[in-house]
Amino acid sequence: QVQLVESGGGLVQAGGSLRLSCAASGRSFSGDAMGWFRQAPGKEREFVAAIRWSGSRTSYTDSVKGRFTISRDNAKNTVYLQMNNLKPEDTAVYYCAARRGSLVVLTTGYDYWGQGTQVTVSS
Repeated sequence: QVQLVESGGGLVQAGGSLRLSCAASGRSFSGDAMGWFRQAPGKEREFVAAIRWSGSRTSYTDSVKGRFTISRDNAKNTVYLQMNNLKPEDTAVYYCAARRGSLVVLTTGYDYWGQGTQVTVSS
C-alpha cells in the first residue's frame, strides 16, 4: 500500500523559509514522478513543483521559480520542497503526490496523495 506522509509545515513570517518533506513507502518509486501541490482556502488545488525519482528533470509553477527548490533523497525515499522568501500568498495546505511515468503538472495526473501539511505565512 502506497503511503505518502508530508511534514515540515508551520507558521512563518514573510521572507522566511520552510522545508517540507514527503516520505514515500509501499513500493518502489524509481519509475515515478513526484509532485507538490497546494490548496488555499476557497481555491482549487494547484501545481507547485515536480521531480522524477530518476534523472534531473524538474518543473515549477511560475510564481515559485527562484524561491522554491524540489529535491529528492533516493536512499530515504523522501522528496523535499525547500521554500525560501515566503510570501503571504504562499499560505495553503501543501500536498505531496506520486504517479507512474513522466512528470506532469495536472492534479488529475497523480494517483497517490498525502494528507497535506499546513503552511501559513504572516505579513
